[in-house]
Amino acid sequence: MDIMEIQKYLPHRYPFLLVDRVVEFEENKKIVCIKNVTINEPQFTGHFPNAPVFPGVMIVEALAQASGILAFKSRNRTLDDGYIYYLAGTDKTKFKRSVVPGDQIRLEVEILNLRKHWMKTTGKAYVDGQLVCSSLLTCAEQQVG
Repeated sequence: MDIMEIQKYLPHRYPFLLVDRVVEFEENKKIVCIKNVTINEPQFTGHFPNAPVFPGVMIVEALAQASGILAFKSRNRTLDDGYIYYLAGTDKTKFKRSVVPGDQIRLEVEILNLRKHWMKTTGKAYVDGQLVCSSLLTCAEQQVG
């Protein structure tokens, strides 16, 4: 799934769209996405100018966005159907190493529990096969418009 299709499922746009590609999808089970980290992203002007580090909170947000795509596609919906998924909670989030410009983050999300209006997932982010972040995420569905 390329960026044009991703935008059918996520309301985020630059500079806050953090999923560049979906490389694997299994309905009601899992999704694997890619986030390419580049030096020209706006957060690096202040985080940190002389030693740029991709903010951990943005890694968690990227996992949440991957969870949103997984929820939409598992329910055969798009944004046009009048729903949105919000990050409602995180638990047991751990960071193992820094992510820097030039890294490619592999976002792996698996469903733990899928209910009518919410979903619990486990998310892991890797760079070059090394775990950089893990988190349990709760996403809530809301009807909009």
